[in-house]
Amino acid sequence: MAPPLSSSPYRGRLAPSPTGLLHLGHASTFLVAAARARDAQGTLVLRNEDLDRERSRPEFYRAMLEDLHWIGINWQEGPDVGGPYAPYSQSQRGASYLVAFQRLRNAGFIYPCTCSRKDLALAASAPHENGVLINDEDDPIYPGTCRPRPGPPESYLRNLPSSHSAVNWRFQVPDGEVVEFDDGHFGPQRFVAGHDFGDFLVWRRDGVPSYQLACVVDDTAMRITEVVRGADLLKSTARQILLYRALGLEPPLWYHCPLVTDASGERLAKRHDALAIRTLREQGKQPEDLQDLMAARS
Repeated sequence: MAPPLSSSPYRGRLAPSPTGLLHLGHASTFLVAAARARDAQGTLVLRNEDLDRERSRPEFYRAMLEDLHWIGINWQEGPDVGGPYAPYSQSQRGASYLVAFQRLRNAGFIYPCTCSRKDLALAASAPHENGVLINDEDDPIYPGTCRPRPGPPESYLRNLPSSHSAVNWRFQVPDGEVVEFDDGHFGPQRFVAGHDFGDFLVWRRDGVPSYQLACVVDDTAMRITEVVRGADLLKSTARQILLYRALGLEPPLWYHCPLVTDASGERLAKRHDALAIRTLREQGKQPEDLQDLMAARS
């Protein structure tokens, strides 16, 4: 049995996706992650989050490695250097995700969902009894259309589909339960399941695990002791804590970084080519110039 994370040496991670060029926001967060690992005399892991089959590209992966090295970040484990917890690309870790999925399914934590994106869009635009169905632009609260009806759990489990990829699968959150955690930057955090977020996807009908499930499985397998990422993922942390609990796993510590925004105050996305690290390099910027650029937009 592995020792508890609380007594383990520091292990941090970078987890970029090769779906576009890294931008100034990525640089800001990854520099913090690298600094925290360095200050703790710990290990920094690079994980290639290439689960998005349609948008992941080899050229973006190569650019990702080059740009990270250019801004001065080096890692001790990763897909390019190996390590004891390989493979470090999510596209090669499917068996681990399937094991976790089956544990959740067999324990009754998840249920099949046949709702299409169109169904959810229609539900989101319909009136809702509490007046709020969507808490923010990227996070529609699932209306519960496919939630299991009350009844004996044994009967429900017997009637679940045998195929994991025939439908979407959602985690049934414990409505009203408060999920709390201490964030290393923002301090105490508090979310209410069923109010701040609803039943969330853990497995897609195309056979791909969700971001939430893949992160929990990989961070556990790679013995990550602290997750450093952007503040836009604070709510994802609450969801992942529920997954850790359901799977009987120990969660890491959390450190969420302030977001870097564009001129209009919106958080950066990969479509912001003008603030891509590659573009800034081509403009003659040096790594030391990034701090001033980030400070001006945070």
